[in-house]
Amino acid sequence: MDLSIIIVSFRSGDIIRRCLESIDRKYPIIVVENSHDDHLKSKIENEYSNVKFILPKENLGYGAANNLGIKEAKTNYVLILNPDTILLKDTLEQLLSHASKIEDFAILGPNIIDENITIDNKNLNDHENNKEKSVSYIKGFAVFINKSQFKEIGYFDEKFFLYFEEIDLCKRIIKKGKKIFFIPKALVKHSGGQSHSRDINNKMELNRNWHWMWSTFYFYKKHNGMLYAFIKIFTKLISSFLKVIFFTVTLQNKKKEIYSHRLSGIINSIMGKKSWYRPNLD
Repeated sequence: MDLSIIIVSFRSGDIIRRCLESIDRKYPIIVVENSHDDHLKSKIENEYSNVKFILPKENLGYGAANNLGIKEAKTNYVLILNPDTILLKDTLEQLLSHASKIEDFAILGPNIIDENITIDNKNLNDHENNKEKSVSYIKGFAVFINKSQFKEIGYFDEKFFLYFEEIDLCKRIIKKGKKIFFIPKALVKHSGGQSHSRDINNKMELNRNWHWMWSTFYFYKKHNGMLYAFIKIFTKLISSFLKVIFFTVTLQNKKKEIYSHRLSGIINSIMGKKSWYRPNLD
């Protein structure tokens, strides 16, 4: 088989185990763990003979860590998964089957469904709308990549630390005249917002707010120019500034901290500073 699975993880703990359990062990899996968790590396590699753990020297973020995994993979196809996803029994077979039929595709996107949904595959097979279709964008929870199509595109833009990476990648693919397909019958369950341990939820919430704002401005500046990006972010800039003042005066420290991080992310991106913020988890 010509497929490897790549999972970028950050203190995912038991969450990643559900994902690993849903993958047939005949497929090689590369986990890039951004938290330097040697204990988790040892446990997972001892339990799963098909899993290779990579511990980077620093927290690379989503895009750069996936790039590392892609370069490490020896196969032509790679499936990038979030740790809070679960594959169905025939997910990989569906993707590989379509990969063999569709010529010169760059990306296949499986159908992301809620974890609690029960699927009747007989109904899927009879539904005309469940045929593969050409699209301009797919969600980043699960991305099936044909590496042979990326020599002139490159993979993820490593300036993004978090958010907008797959949107940027899809936009560059389409600009190069390459193909993205959505495969409705290839189902992936996604729990959503559970890709890390719950004990770091508050710090990760601050991290998300900072990077969402930084990446929003950087994305629009990259593809549409500085003025357009500033117009897109202006309302969020003013809103964040006013809310920091309001929540400071009303002594709502938790909300003040969130909007302070949003404001900081916007200002740093406008100033052209790199996406430097990292959560303090000591």
